[in-house]
Amino acid sequence: MKNVLQQIIKKNKEREQKAAADRLAEIDNPSTQDNRRNFLKKTALGGIALTGLMGATFEDTMAQTTSKVQKASAPSDLKITDMRYCFTAVMGGTAIIRIDTNQGIYGLGEVRDAADPKYALMLKSRILGENPCNVEKIFKIIKQFGGQARQAGGVCAVEMALWDLCGKAYNVPAWQLLGGRYRDTVRLYADTPESSSPEEQLKRIKFRTEDQGYSWLKMDVSINKLRDIPGTLVNKEILKQGGSQWQGNYMSYANTKHPFTGIQVTEKGLEELAKIVDNVRSMVGYEIPISTDHYGHMDLNNCLRLGRSLEKYRLAWLEDMVPWQYTEQHKTLTDALETPTTTGEDIYLLEYFKPLIDVHAVDIIHPDLASSGGLLETKRIGDYAEEKGIAMAMHQAGTPVSFMANVHCAAATQNFLALEHHSVDLPWWESLVKMTDGKKMIEKGYAPVPLSPGLGIELVDEVVKQHLDPRDTTYFAPTKEWDKKMSHDRTYS
Repeated sequence: MKNVLQQIIKKNKEREQKAAADRLAEIDNPSTQDNRRNFLKKTALGGIALTGLMGATFEDTMAQTTSKVQKASAPSDLKITDMRYCFTAVMGGTAIIRIDTNQGIYGLGEVRDAADPKYALMLKSRILGENPCNVEKIFKIIKQFGGQARQAGGVCAVEMALWDLCGKAYNVPAWQLLGGRYRDTVRLYADTPESSSPEEQLKRIKFRTEDQGYSWLKMDVSINKLRDIPGTLVNKEILKQGGSQWQGNYMSYANTKHPFTGIQVTEKGLEELAKIVDNVRSMVGYEIPISTDHYGHMDLNNCLRLGRSLEKYRLAWLEDMVPWQYTEQHKTLTDALETPTTTGEDIYLLEYFKPLIDVHAVDIIHPDLASSGGLLETKRIGDYAEEKGIAMAMHQAGTPVSFMANVHCAAATQNFLALEHHSVDLPWWESLVKMTDGKKMIEKGYAPVPLSPGLGIELVDEVVKQHLDPRDTTYFAPTKEWDKKMSHDRTYS
């Protein structure tokens, strides 16, 4: 048999040599037209014939057949060489970071909305030279520099970028590295659009549910809506000390925890807030879940009264009625009300979720992956809650980078309910990135789970540059000032 194969190989090689000589002669012939000459040149470079492989070694064959295959990387030799950022205009300023390596592949992460990019940049000196595929090791190096809410933004941004890098290095989606997926699409929930008239609001809600396809909505039921209605609030004077519950000086309403404002809602006020919910529920119907949020800073007793007044509307959840740190107050609300309760968008790490989960202080946990610790830590939070019979929804209000990190985590977590999409009506938001698997990012209220490596996205530079925050319009500029480590970071003696 070997002699026969050798004879075939010999004859085929002779045939190929003759064909190659004929091709070369035709290329060199002055009468050959340019288009024909270009065709012959391309076919001469266009791969290797089967006869050329029949006499080759296995190693040579593999080298030839994979010569034009783009290899992801050599993961064991990867090293982090740089971290840079750009500051987008999403949600009042949201930074995207890029972690570069010695092999040309990079990972994208995001510092949580309205958080300082320096939360991430200060970590650069701690991760330079590390192998980005050692995600858990690097996370343990840097997690001491994260805090609650937006103070965790840097750690979470780096963790996101590491999973993006690791997926690209091994040529698999991030969800695969988390243990695989439970679902092919991730359900989204979107804010309920408000309007100046019931007719216009109904039109906008129909657009949200029928045209855009969202099957889960969320709305605000805020005492700020009562500030101009006489007889609805007691001690509303404190509302004047801050323009909203997010902005103001340290001692303003915006920064005063709920039990310490002295605000009470009257029966008339409760009726007015119930009318708002009743109006939306009548437009949406009872087929679609409606979650609620942003009630304002009032104490536990008034939260209980408001919760009871809204029970007949079968809301999907009451979110963050009191600060997340008050486990006992959350437990009181959950035990007293029939409507599910939730908190968690400002909690960093599983260890701070555990007190709430262990005593079933809420019915649903609600982490924001850009604060909770990143993809793996958020999956751990979801898995721990699942063991205690508690579901997980996910808060998200950033760029498509954080959004896609959430999609991968949600796909890999069994007790997941729905993921927030906060930029539904921002026309340029999706165009900040392109999906590397060619799929749509969002389709009729669901996010298809990507099959391409890492987070499955690439930035569209020209679009991102058009939507930078005016406070910082640099675009992945060098950050050499953050290269040198200047401290001893161990947290124990």
